Amino acid sequence: MGKKTAGSNSEPKLLRTLGLWQVALYATGSMLGAGIYGLIGRAAGELGSAVWLGFLLSLVIALLTGLSYASLGSRYPRAAGAAFITQRAYRRGLLTYMVGATVACSGMTSMAAGAGVVAQNLQRLGVLAEFPVIIITIGVVLIVAAIVFRGIRESMWANVLCTVIEAAGLFLIVIVGMRYWGSADLFETPVAADGNMSPLSLLMIAQGAILTFYSFVGFEDLLNVSEEVRNPERNVPLGLGLALGVVAFLYISVAITAVSVVPWQELAESGAPLAEVMARAAPWFPNWLFVVITIFAVANTVLINYVTASRLIYGMARDQGLPGILAKVHSKRHTPHMAIYLVLAIIIALVLIGDLGDLAEATVLLLLLVFAVVNSALVILKLRPSEPKGRFEIPILIPALGALFCTAFFFARLSAADWMAPLIAGTLLMLVAVYYFAAKPHISQDS
Repeated sequence: MGKKTAGSNSEPKLLRTLGLWQVALYATGSMLGAGIYGLIGRAAGELGSAVWLGFLLSLVIALLTGLSYASLGSRYPRAAGAAFITQRAYRRGLLTYMVGATVACSGMTSMAAGAGVVAQNLQRLGVLAEFPVIIITIGVVLIVAAIVFRGIRESMWANVLCTVIEAAGLFLIVIVGMRYWGSADLFETPVAADGNMSPLSLLMIAQGAILTFYSFVGFEDLLNVSEEVRNPERNVPLGLGLALGVVAFLYISVAITAVSVVPWQELAESGAPLAEVMARAAPWFPNWLFVVITIFAVANTVLINYVTASRLIYGMARDQGLPGILAKVHSKRHTPHMAIYLVLAIIIALVLIGDLGDLAEATVLLLLLVFAVVNSALVILKLRPSEPKGRFEIPILIPALGALFCTAFFFARLSAADWMAPLIAGTLLMLVAVYYFAAKPHISQDS
């Protein structure tokens, strides 16, 4: 008998349990959360009242890459999607490894930072106030790990609950603040060096969109759970399209509402911009309740990133790019438990390191590179006659433009970042390369 390999037919497998509405909510929850709840103030500082234009341009760019991911999910519904697609298109093991490691790293740094935000907000509520933030943070991570280990169905139900709550918070802001619409000049911009208002230009909007684009990041998570989706050829692209539509409506509406209720100058200085909007538009609304909504929003980001990172590691291990033990699936829970344990260990290590600001900025730079690679990979695969078609095909111009815009965003962000973030990004790539050449892992040539 032949030797069993990770992921062979004799091993437990991931279950296809996710339907269309769960897919749509998963993708929506991936994009909502920490970004919009904390980012809009910084974006207002760059674009003034015209911050909504930044979100609009970000939507266009996110939609280009999102359509590419939807098409790829229709063609190749499997875990470790970005790494698998990179290898299928380029046949370059080092590039594949870098893509996989980058996606996993961005997810885990986001989890560590998000868990810390949840812990801080719990202390603001007076919950567990006698414990240090770092202990509460580790406790949050352990709870999320337990949910992810329990099963994809349980993770999705938790995601549904959190997504509904965080979306309700954004809808509430729009509802209570809509009466202020029309009270602000939606094209007012920050003051230039000479004291005059800066003219609104495409370059200025593009610079602001580099910041607001990160609020849309998360749609790529769906590709890594497509192996657990029923009828993925249909449900992945349709669910992603629905999610982008809902998120776009919420973001642009919230942006208009925020600068209409609170002058953009004050919004830019606020540490909790949306809480400030609620306090002014609806002073009757309990502040503690909006803090609870924020906790659910950020916790959802942690949950979804945990699911994504564990499936990515599982998929790479199953393809023999990582140690085979990480491709083990629990016989009862049908979850990649060894990958879940590894992610837990890494997150706790990141939490103990402390300040993750520079590390998070570095992984954002790398994630833009991933988007550029994945878009260009789809261009290559569409030009290859032997490649199977999916049920959702897009014109080749879409991934080509997606690759172009993501590359431009990367260099724009690189020029704006301080020296530490690019240094971390470069070090990460170097470590991945060192591991690749030292371990010589097998990279599947499955086509």
